[in-house]
Amino acid sequence: MEKAYKLLALQENISNKQAKELIDAGLVSAKGEKIVFARAQISEKTNFKILKIASPSVIFEDENVLAINKPAFLTSEKIAQQYANKHENISLLNRLDKDSSGVLLLAKNALFKERAIAEYRQKKVQKIYFAIVNGLFVEPLRIELPLSTTKTASGAFSKVDLKNGKEAITLVEPFMCEGKKSLVKISIQTGRTHQIRVHLAHFGFGILGEGKYAKSKAKRIYLHAYQTKLENSDEPPFSYDFRAALSKDFGEFFDLPKELL
Repeated sequence: MEKAYKLLALQENISNKQAKELIDAGLVSAKGEKIVFARAQISEKTNFKILKIASPSVIFEDENVLAINKPAFLTSEKIAQQYANKHENISLLNRLDKDSSGVLLLAKNALFKERAIAEYRQKKVQKIYFAIVNGLFVEPLRIELPLSTTKTASGAFSKVDLKNGKEAITLVEPFMCEGKKSLVKISIQTGRTHQIRVHLAHFGFGILGEGKYAKSKAKRIYLHAYQTKLENSDEPPFSYDFRAALSKDFGEFFDLPKELL
């Protein structure tokens, strides 16, 4: 037995520091499961796989907004920093978890940012996600369970809290089933921290790769922000409908229709 980062360094002929950074970034797996702890003791015969991070791609851009298809393993903040080098006043309108993917919006001017944030606060923004969940999900489900969030040493943690939680509404529809996994379509009417992850885990349909609430192991969290639609009729009016194709790794489990690719 030996520490994971030391074995990885030997396998890839890199420094121990580089090996630790790869593991900490969530890019290293073995036997189909992500290596979480760089100092974990594992077999010296372990064969590691290192994931390559896809590059962010531009879905749409105009004078108001830059819409990005965010790949997994990059933080929303890091992507914003990348594009800040090209745009002076760019700022995030929404955030996605590091291990998830999909539509990420960046405002390009203060006026549009103010108006778009108002749409989010008034719950007028339509958001659709796709997720791979463990289990056979065959009937539509409307989840109305309030959530409360606390800050911990390992990051934010949310839970169902019927007494003190804030309103949280998640609508889930079956889309495809294969073996003991399901691809589901999700729309949310509120935007609480980890809302989708907590709600699905609460009903026994944890997202594949979601370790905090579902205790599921995979190379990533299979949650994708597929569509974001926002519009405002006030002058000057705007209407946007952004869609981000599912990443190829979703196709490892399902024969996806062309409309999602």
